[in-house]
Amino acid sequence: MQSLMVDLIISLDGYAAAEGWPGLWGVESPEYMAWLDEQQEEHTVLMGATTYRLMSGFAEQVGDDPGFAQLAAMPKVVFSSTLGDSPGWANTTVVRDDPVDWVHAQKESGTRPMRTLGSLSVCRTLLTAGLVDRYRLVVFPFITGATGQERVFDGYPDVALELVESRTFDEGMQLLDYVPTLLDTPPTGGIVTRPDPQPGS
Repeated sequence: MQSLMVDLIISLDGYAAAEGWPGLWGVESPEYMAWLDEQQEEHTVLMGATTYRLMSGFAEQVGDDPGFAQLAAMPKVVFSSTLGDSPGWANTTVVRDDPVDWVHAQKESGTRPMRTLGSLSVCRTLLTAGLVDRYRLVVFPFITGATGQERVFDGYPDVALELVESRTFDEGMQLLDYVPTLLDTPPTGGIVTRPDPQPGS
């Protein structure tokens, strides 16, 4: 069975971007960028139409930038009802099906693990459906209360997060890698852990 990772960068107060701030909040961290390069094992990139338009536009602007060339070579799936069937960015497939149905089918029979890129509404939908195996955040050391845009966690269900990896990069960004478990009710005490898998699951 293939896995799905939600992969997000956020400010400390939970925003995905901030008005007037540059990408990555203006932080240039060689250690973080080297780690990003290490994370490019084969996977299918999932995104929504807004993120696709933004990233494909960046790709056109930067030309032969190695990071974007690597992304261009990866298989990319865009969930959209508005994009044409033949988008301009290489190795991109437009999917008009419900993301939940498509990802569920890929988890059963796909050939690559999946990872999101931006696309907060897609991430929220897939997490709410219980399809996310790993939930990875890189938290940047800024509070953007005055300028923050795109609150990441609004509209989420209640979720318990089991920390499986953490790391602090050289400019103070914090990697937090979790296994998520949806909660029907608040925990009654102690740390919430995943239930043991049932035979045959």
